[in-house]
Amino acid sequence: MPSTPHASAYPIGKPGQVWGEEEKSLWLNKQVIQRSYAEQVLALILDPASISANTADPMETTATQSNAHPEITSALELVHYNTLAYNTLHQGASDYPVYLFKSRHWDETKPNVLITGGVHGYETSGVQGAIRFLRTKAQHYCQHANLIIVPCLSPWGYETINRWNPHAIDPNRSFVHDTAPHDTAMTQAKAQASKVQLSDVQEAHALMAALGELAVNFSLHIDLHETTDSDNAEFRPALAARDGTSYDNWDIPDGFYLVGDTLKPQAEFQKAVINAVNAITHIAPAGEHARLIGVPIAQFGVINYPTKALGLCAGMTDATYCTTTEVYPDSPLVDDENCILAQVAAITGALDYVIKNR
Repeated sequence: MPSTPHASAYPIGKPGQVWGEEEKSLWLNKQVIQRSYAEQVLALILDPASISANTADPMETTATQSNAHPEITSALELVHYNTLAYNTLHQGASDYPVYLFKSRHWDETKPNVLITGGVHGYETSGVQGAIRFLRTKAQHYCQHANLIIVPCLSPWGYETINRWNPHAIDPNRSFVHDTAPHDTAMTQAKAQASKVQLSDVQEAHALMAALGELAVNFSLHIDLHETTDSDNAEFRPALAARDGTSYDNWDIPDGFYLVGDTLKPQAEFQKAVINAVNAITHIAPAGEHARLIGVPIAQFGVINYPTKALGLCAGMTDATYCTTTEVYPDSPLVDDENCILAQVAAITGALDYVIKNR
């Protein structure tokens, strides 16, 4: 049962008061680099010979790297689409180069597909699932679709195991075409700041700008995420504290589920993805009142959100088919490898459906 709404007991800020710059700075100073984007992400997608050319500063070396890892098909070209400038904001952070992979030989007769991972950096299997697909399945699917794959949108979030970026903004509420993300703090703190600078949501706007230059209309967009126990333990209390609101803890579903688009739910497509993942891991059963994370289920393992209105990554394109995966890595029934394979199964299930029904 969800708890009664209550003011956040979060250690930063005062209950009922929206964070200002002082509180955001206090929050940022508490964040700690816990793992390496260079070692766990870039080393798997870039040519290792170039990374080792400058071991003192691998980020600087890879910012100009133009060769993909040899285990990634040559049918995809590597594109360094931006460098996120975070070196001066946080001790131990870097200026993070971010990459996408794009089909080298674009074929207008094939469906265009976007795969995104790591919008929330702490959701590990989203990043590693995109990378695993790149290294094991992408060559096959390049024959049938034009692919754009973005394995890790939020490298600082990956390193600090964080949902937010260094400005205490959720990138997955910031995929909008103006400078104000649809993050709740931005709605409630209009008196403090009418606009958020583009530089404050680099993760979202850097990719949007890169895709805008490519001018691609997508048939499919699959965005790879996780729902974790830390959503209740850390991120929802932090969100309530930042926004000066109360919150309910929601029941964390034990298993995999999908979030479709309210305006274009594509029920048969979502069902095909669920069926593909069900062969790898268990699907979350509906909780009390036939809901998942407080949202009524649309069908087994699927809920729907207004993705574009919320500024979600899955809503940034007008893809006919779009879905957000939600793996549950804290389940006693899974391990890290199972979570990665579930993400790959979701990608291939989505691609198989779109290729068959185009």
